[in-house]
Amino acid sequence: MTLPVYYEQRLVGLIDIGADGAGFTYDPSWLTTQGAFPISASMPLDERRAGPAVFLPWAANLLPESGNLQAVGQFLGLAPSDVIGILAEIGRDTAGALSIGRPGTSSPGSWRPIDKAADLERIIEELPRKPFLVGEEGVSMSLAGAQSKMAVAVGIDGRLCLPLDGSPSTHILKPDIPRLWGSVQNEALCLTLARRMGLPAADVTTGAAGKRSYLLVRRYDRREIDGRWRRLHQEDFCQALGKPPTAKYEANRTGIRGPALKDMFEAVRRLAPASDIVRLLDMLVFNVIACNTDAHAKNYALMIRASGMTLAPIYDVMCGEVWENVTKNLAQKIAGKSRGEHLKGRHWRRFAVECGLNPRQVLLRVAMLAEAADAHVAATADDVAGMPAGGHPLLAQVVDAIRRRARTIADQLRETGPEPEAEAETGIGNESRTGMFLRDMS
Repeated sequence: MTLPVYYEQRLVGLIDIGADGAGFTYDPSWLTTQGAFPISASMPLDERRAGPAVFLPWAANLLPESGNLQAVGQFLGLAPSDVIGILAEIGRDTAGALSIGRPGTSSPGSWRPIDKAADLERIIEELPRKPFLVGEEGVSMSLAGAQSKMAVAVGIDGRLCLPLDGSPSTHILKPDIPRLWGSVQNEALCLTLARRMGLPAADVTTGAAGKRSYLLVRRYDRREIDGRWRRLHQEDFCQALGKPPTAKYEANRTGIRGPALKDMFEAVRRLAPASDIVRLLDMLVFNVIACNTDAHAKNYALMIRASGMTLAPIYDVMCGEVWENVTKNLAQKIAGKSRGEHLKGRHWRRFAVECGLNPRQVLLRVAMLAEAADAHVAATADDVAGMPAGGHPLLAQVVDAIRRRARTIADQLRETGPEPEAEAETGIGNESRTGMFLRDMS
């Protein structure tokens, strides 16, 4: 059995089910195509077959998780562990540029408008039982993660549409989460704040359908060119580092160590421009300031082009401090610390040395971002209140939580402790390794 993988109408390669399990081989024509890109940092462009140990973790990261995966498998009559079987059914519009099973298109001609708010409300209500509208004629989409969401398209008239028959989605719709009061406005505030602070971040707005509200996230892996929507390829850091989605947290009970920050910085240093090291630092610092305790390895990604790889914009950020039923522990430790409010200057310095960064410059960057968050968060809440879904009482709590965290982080930077030995040994060497890290940043 083989299953083709396409970039739009071009055959990229074949998934095969061998005696050892599922593997992937690039099609010879793809290897000679101008503009060809690898599907993963772990699977470079060559003739060799990527075996199950490499391919299956990458493929599993394209699927939903937890209850959503269970629901999809049950609806399709497939085991949740049947990664390839499920992708064959729902893999025509995935994260990144690839369509699995059949070609994808770049045309909006197969978008079906959702004409009434009541229809959208009904679709949102059905998502927990029917993730991604699985089984509906013409619909084949998959998004990673445990949260209920769906891929949609926004037409030129502003109407939301369902992409059918391999047509591309342009946005991700994330409904409000009943157990997380105010989740839509919370995430809208965090991502809008990141953009206000100059970080590359997913562009968002909000919307309402009957009693439900939703976040509408413009896909950074889609681009409109002359009326057609081209897919851009990307992969998250679990995929890039060869980890299954169950190991997305640094600390987990799968027996597989999840990616640590050091691993991610090493990957960016190896795969991306030196300037992306600064961007990755900004993203992780912002996640700490925003009290986002769910910033695991699947919530960071790389864009993949024929010319190389770059860090994707920041996405999936919510302030967990405002909810009692959400852990306050960071998804990835910083210098051994799992609580953002406990981080002091000496911890940031130790983290810098561990990740091959310049400690003094890291402290300056943390201070600058903390100051910027404190200065911009109130105005950002006003921006969110002006979005279509309106404001929410939780917004004031998110503002207070981010301000407290930003001021705590800034105050505690002064507690630096002794100079780390590694800094004294490497000196300016740390700076040169990252392209004069932070020197020209404002």
